[in-house]
Amino acid sequence: MRDIMEAALRGHNADYIEIRVDDTDATRIIYRGRELEDIGRNRSFGGCVRALVSGGWGFVSFNDLDGLRDKVTLAVSQARLVGHEKSQLAEVPPVVDIVAPGIVNDPRNVPLAAKKRLMDEYNDIICSTPKIQTSNVVYGESDKRVIFANSRGSYIKQERIDVICRLSATARVDGDVQQASFSLGALNDFSFVESLHDQAREAAEKAVAMVSAPTAKGGAYTVILDPILAGVFTHEAFGHLSESDFVYENPQMQELMVLGKQFGGSHLNIVDGASVPGLRGSYRYDDEGTPAQKTYLIQEGVLVGRLHSQETAGKMGERPTGNARAIDYRFPPIVRMTNTYIEPGEATLEDLLEGVDEGIYVKNWYGGTTSMEMFTFSAGEAYMIRNGRVEGLLRPVVLTGNLFTTLANLDAIGNDIEFNQGGGCGKAGQMPLPVSNGSPHIRIRECVVGGR
Repeated sequence: MRDIMEAALRGHNADYIEIRVDDTDATRIIYRGRELEDIGRNRSFGGCVRALVSGGWGFVSFNDLDGLRDKVTLAVSQARLVGHEKSQLAEVPPVVDIVAPGIVNDPRNVPLAAKKRLMDEYNDIICSTPKIQTSNVVYGESDKRVIFANSRGSYIKQERIDVICRLSATARVDGDVQQASFSLGALNDFSFVESLHDQAREAAEKAVAMVSAPTAKGGAYTVILDPILAGVFTHEAFGHLSESDFVYENPQMQELMVLGKQFGGSHLNIVDGASVPGLRGSYRYDDEGTPAQKTYLIQEGVLVGRLHSQETAGKMGERPTGNARAIDYRFPPIVRMTNTYIEPGEATLEDLLEGVDEGIYVKNWYGGTTSMEMFTFSAGEAYMIRNGRVEGLLRPVVLTGNLFTTLANLDAIGNDIEFNQGGGCGKAGQMPLPVSNGSPHIRIRECVVGGR
């Protein structure tokens, strides 16, 4: 394969060319209620060529390797049609490497029938709980093998196995409906899938309990976020604003996201990086062959970095960070997050609760939306805090506000940390891309909570 790809790359009049070949085996099991909606395996194979000429890109995707050199020629000719300026691409030294997956518990050794039996058990637990109306159980697995070569001399082979499992329970009582759910994932490890019985039962029971739970009165509260919701907040509300293509193309964001600007207290450190071992957003090299790194976005409350591809780094005069990612061969790589998280502080959860006379403790997540620096997030669970103690269950609440005001009001960070690995990120039609986000418990003063 290396000879074929390198031969196809030689002899073209272009500033830069890369070839990526993607061979993926996927497994899926999906239940909706008692019905098995989908089960099966599939394989996809394809590749793409990307060429840069005078600042313009050409892109060609394909499903077989026949005539690979002609596909490169086509991508170069496309680039020449749109290129009318100087190419600006950061220099990254060529790499030759083979990256094997660090297997912990190989899901490929587990028969499909055994995986289905586990999903049957979890679905039966949820559906047999009194007052549960329906369920949603999803198992997904992807064994992806990618070969990358470029005109600078890089040749990289990488393999990874993503595993996810999502369980959701919906309760209905007298026309009132509430839902509880959780999503888990792992890289190269099936282990967590085998022991979700208690969590399935807890989700079903929690959905039922939410039906009779009171609704919080809307207003501004001191809010404590658990690591899962805090991680999602970090990814959605701040991480996307740190993707440099968004900043480069948006004059308003250039004014807001100025390096050196104070965004929070000295206790606040926000990081993105694929070099954290064992997480779903981790890898050795991104889809441009740039090595994985750890990038501080906020350090001691100050904006110090952003996420880059080789092109955005070249155009903005900054270093590439290894954040160019493509979901598969049908797409060119774009700037994406990897593992985005708040670093731990020194406070215990008890320290965060101390002095909160009336507040709300929020956990887990349903979803959210962001628009520039404004955000809205739905918490999966909510509990009242009174006199420094977490009390009874509330119905789920919505948190909303301005990101920069919220970061300034983030006044305490816990000494624990947990990563959410069950989600996937979407951008420019490429989803769900494997990512992780995490945080310790965090406390935010004057956070707007939507309730009754």
